[in-house]
Amino acid sequence: MAKTRALTSFDCDHDLDLKNLLVGQAKNPDSPFEICDWSIKEASAGWKAKARVRIRACEAVAVICAGHTDTAVGVGAELSIAQKESIAYFLLRDRPDRTCRTPTWAESTDKMYDLTWENLKLLIGGSR
Repeated sequence: MAKTRALTSFDCDHDLDLKNLLVGQAKNPDSPFEICDWSIKEASAGWKAKARVRIRACEAVAVICAGHTDTAVGVGAELSIAQKESIAYFLLRDRPDRTCRTPTWAESTDKMYDLTWENLKLLIGGSR
């Protein structure tokens, strides 16, 4: 069975460790998903078009939320693209002891899930 392809959207300046954790979890032998680690490190001309192509190549977008997500322009843009392209997305938090902020473009009805192995298997693995 093919694994669900998920792109990670995260604040490169503050949450690289969380993204690396997610990539590592996807490498578990029983993982029903793979993480497409296609982050665009710097904004350049045409970066949104590149992000759109990458998002379209996935079945889901895992949006990692933490303390500065609301000001991460790239995360907001990636979420907006996912919504416009009708790609499933999920808001994930891993720092329960800190404030987690939702990205711009998040819907008021979007639920934020804890970044746990069980939630990942359910949300990303079950998005097909």
